[in-house]
Amino acid sequence: MARPCIHISMFFVVLLIFITSVFSRSIANQPIDLDKLSGIRAQLEKINRPGVKTIKSPDAFDLPELKDQITTLQQLEWPEGYDINKNTTTGVESFQLWSDSGEECPDGTVPILRITEQYLLRASNMTRFGQKNAYTNHEYATVRVKQDQFYGARTSINAWSPKVSEAGEFSLAQIWLASGTYDAKDLTTIEVGWHVFPDIYGGDTNPRLFGYWTRDAYEKTGCHNLVCPGFVQTDKRVALGAALSKSVSSYNGNQFDITLMVWKDPNNGNWWLKYGEGIVMGYWPASLLPRLKSHADRLKFGGEIVNFNRNGHTSTQMGSGHFAEEGFKKAAFFRNLNLVNSDGKVTPIPLSNLETYADHPKCYDIKVYSNKVYGTHFYFGGPGKNSNCP
Repeated sequence: MARPCIHISMFFVVLLIFITSVFSRSIANQPIDLDKLSGIRAQLEKINRPGVKTIKSPDAFDLPELKDQITTLQQLEWPEGYDINKNTTTGVESFQLWSDSGEECPDGTVPILRITEQYLLRASNMTRFGQKNAYTNHEYATVRVKQDQFYGARTSINAWSPKVSEAGEFSLAQIWLASGTYDAKDLTTIEVGWHVFPDIYGGDTNPRLFGYWTRDAYEKTGCHNLVCPGFVQTDKRVALGAALSKSVSSYNGNQFDITLMVWKDPNNGNWWLKYGEGIVMGYWPASLLPRLKSHADRLKFGGEIVNFNRNGHTSTQMGSGHFAEEGFKKAAFFRNLNLVNSDGKVTPIPLSNLETYADHPKCYDIKVYSNKVYGTHFYFGGPGKNSNCP
């Protein structure tokens, strides 16, 4: 993952502890081209660095902008109304599979998913592993906030396990914070949520917490989770890329959601990621994302799939795999949509300030609502291929 240790100059040097995937399998008995295997192993050496001991390293980051960065733990500037000491462990015990055994990373370490040969064997493009491909064949059911300056966002996302039917396809539910454009090749995004993406997890179909960034419209920069230098993990309890555990919803059954917040620290410009009510997972450094130096220009919430089926529409599901009109316990939802404004306040987003978008409404749709319990919220998703979506 191209970064051995992250320097925390005030307190400690972070030791990277890699969490090995439970579904990783030996490939010794699989027929494979030796040149490809050699290439896979060379790529793994670039992605994975030994991380089972503490190393004070000058090359903690490979991007030029981050090469000399020293990460100092300092008092974090929270949006108004949030306390770093409040509810810092609520819900973590049952959140991700890797921690179900009760084991945890030692103090001073952070969990990072180990990339294995099995992952790269399935990847459609080994050299772009962990990156999104050009935005073709992507379909959406989203809401856009009708405003032009954003300093963060907060929401609770209903967690499901949608079926992904074709190689290379995925299904996700996420927050988008963005500036720039495709045409200028400076589109810069921070994206967080959950996704099912077998192509980058060795075929595993569990929903997983993820983060993504790019600063050049997905051309050359950016990656999922911690596959490339960029996101700086600071918490040992919640891991990007790790599978959700018991917290997955079922049709007409128990419902679970994950609460995520991303916000810009006014003191240094870093964009922080928080899970739940107080677990600060880490941050994207200000120097990594120059187009977000001041603020984000766009904010969206919702679902996305990619359709690689050549014989009609894919049957990859979005959300729960059911349309928005089915409602609670049947369709997936986002609730309590909030933004962080220029004063650092977390502010509810009124229903009138949302614009819905569904480019294939017969395959996936979206409906927005507002009430006292869920605030501004929406249902979204669908089955993909059906009688009206051939």
